[in-house]
Amino acid sequence: MNYDIFMPKLGTTSKYKLTRISVEAGQEIKVGDKLFEVEAGKASKAVYSEYQGVIKELLVEEFSEIEVGKPVLIIEGEEGQTKEKETVAAPKPQSTTSKGGIKGGYFDIKIKKAKKDMTCDIAILGGGPGGYVAAIKGAQEGKKVIVIEKDKLGGTCLNRGCIPTKALVRSVEVLENIKSSEKYGLGKFEGNYDLGKMIDRKNQVVEQLVSGIGNLMESNNITVLYGAGKFEDKNTLLVEGKDFDATVKAENIIIATGSRPAVLPIPGIDNPNVLNSTEILDMRKLPSSMVIVGGGVIGMEFAFILNSLGVQVTVVEMMPQILSIVDQEVAEELHNVAITKGIRIHTSAKLERIEKIENGGNLVIVEKGDQKINLVAEKIFISIGRALNTEDMGLEKIGVEMEKRAIKVDKYLQTNVEGIYAIGDVNGQYMLAHVASTEGFIAIDNILGKEKKMEYHAVPSAIFTHPEIACVGLTEKEAVDKGFEVKIGKFPYAANGKSLAAGEEAGFVKIIADEHGKILGGWIIGYSASDLIPQITLAINNGLTVEDVVNTIYAHPTISECIPEACHGVFGHPIHLP
Repeated sequence: MNYDIFMPKLGTTSKYKLTRISVEAGQEIKVGDKLFEVEAGKASKAVYSEYQGVIKELLVEEFSEIEVGKPVLIIEGEEGQTKEKETVAAPKPQSTTSKGGIKGGYFDIKIKKAKKDMTCDIAILGGGPGGYVAAIKGAQEGKKVIVIEKDKLGGTCLNRGCIPTKALVRSVEVLENIKSSEKYGLGKFEGNYDLGKMIDRKNQVVEQLVSGIGNLMESNNITVLYGAGKFEDKNTLLVEGKDFDATVKAENIIIATGSRPAVLPIPGIDNPNVLNSTEILDMRKLPSSMVIVGGGVIGMEFAFILNSLGVQVTVVEMMPQILSIVDQEVAEELHNVAITKGIRIHTSAKLERIEKIENGGNLVIVEKGDQKINLVAEKIFISIGRALNTEDMGLEKIGVEMEKRAIKVDKYLQTNVEGIYAIGDVNGQYMLAHVASTEGFIAIDNILGKEKKMEYHAVPSAIFTHPEIACVGLTEKEAVDKGFEVKIGKFPYAANGKSLAAGEEAGFVKIIADEHGKILGGWIIGYSASDLIPQITLAINNGLTVEDVVNTIYAHPTISECIPEACHGVFGHPIHLP
């Protein structure tokens, strides 16, 4: 008899992604053998056979999207054939029709955990932007690599950080363009939106990228174990998965376990209306008002997103300026833009406690100097502090040296234990995805004996507010504090032809140089700042001067022309300013 095996229902959506097919046509199977794996958003499940027989036909391809209830494969078997009872407690088929077993509970089969003993050249704890990049580089160099991932490939950046946030930023950008259509001569349009659909699109982008990383792992013959890894000794990891336990022996191990939102010891922080940076990304109903605690990168990005969606936003920042790591002039410019848009900002202010109030709202009590400010909001977003994922891994067992909660590494990214490296957030250097990826390359090179140092003098970063901010190198204050005879060149977007044509005239480019014209830092606030900053990063990384930049031909009309104009201003005057 033939049995069709259908796509089961996982959650609320009607389509799921088939992430892996574990069998092939003609293969003999028993009850309890894994057939395929499916994924929907954050949910993933393996589907096991309820029949003994032969795989007659595969009806779909791996990594395709399948609707609930559609057949995935056909098993040719006989009614009542089951695996031995002492091995698997398998559900009985619900009927003898071709749809037999659909209601049998694929996910209720209890299988004894498999035991795996594995060896490799390089084991990597964590499949985020540091770990998966290092894995691919190692595999390309001919090494056998195993990645151990507790949750999903892509880490915080892809699943709960950079990528999902930027997907929402893009939705808001489109909304803002629609709202401003009249200034482009297109008539007036009302900008309506559906937050649920925005979140769905964000999830689709994330799922596509996660699936893409999975494909890269497979195409590079990298083994991915989904489970929690712990050191047994400096060359051995014990991995506890949902359906297996594994012992992984490796010549070298890279720790790339990242970080998570910190839980702060603030009274009222457990209020259900308090969100962290993970929870806010899945919010499907907008509050009328939001207090954002923390005026750093994440806080200010969400301040602009929520403001564009009509939420009354108040930002509370403990430091004297928002974006405390940003050049003061740039931070002040963004502060002014935020105020113009209706975002309220309290700097030099510290959150004291959060209380519920009778009308269903929340009271946020803030200390500012000798005063106490009472803020009322429907929701509170805590965007300060991240905790490094360095616990429960057995680091103390093998004697890895720590600096507070961070793993101490040398300039080659190796810990004090030979053969063990730490990259990304866990080493306490920079909490940036692109830094983690670069550190992954450097760690692999050093494992291969190439002796490469990690350099941090030209690390770019981008902040996706509106307007964007991007920077690399020193701020003006940092350059002065280091004793440089500082020279400054600036050029406003408003004097650039492409910026005016695009209707994006807010912002400027600021170049910080020494007395010889060597570029020390570059700061951009304005449209597409994140796409322009690599040019200044390249200049700093190669020790270029402002003269090298102005002697380079830039295409016209482009916003990038603001960079050589600012460089002209270091020792003279921009060409296109009166």
